[in-house]
Amino acid sequence: MTYTVAAVLGLAGAVAVDLLVLRTRVLLSLVFWATYPIVLLFQLLSNGVLTGRGVVRYAPEAITGVRIAYAPVEDLVFGFALVLFTLSLWVWTGRRRRSARP
Repeated sequence: MTYTVAAVLGLAGAVAVDLLVLRTRVLLSLVFWATYPIVLLFQLLSNGVLTGRGVVRYAPEAITGVRIAYAPVEDLVFGFALVLFTLSLWVWTGRRRRSARP
């Protein structure tokens, strides 16, 4: 399995968890889209440093070759999925705690 396939599957899984499984709808929130550029900026900085300095290397046949700030685009897709999944769980857990209070 290539890193590209893994990133796309991770994205599909995170979207499915958000919209279909937990039904938190984080992805449809204006707050999410207004604040995600902050996360993206720091993701680009850290990925750029790690891949630009050769700390992390990717097999050319495992990625598309498209890079942003030295990092493969797959890193951005995977990072987006990770943030979405984490926030979906966080929102879902918070809702459960509020509804469980007497």
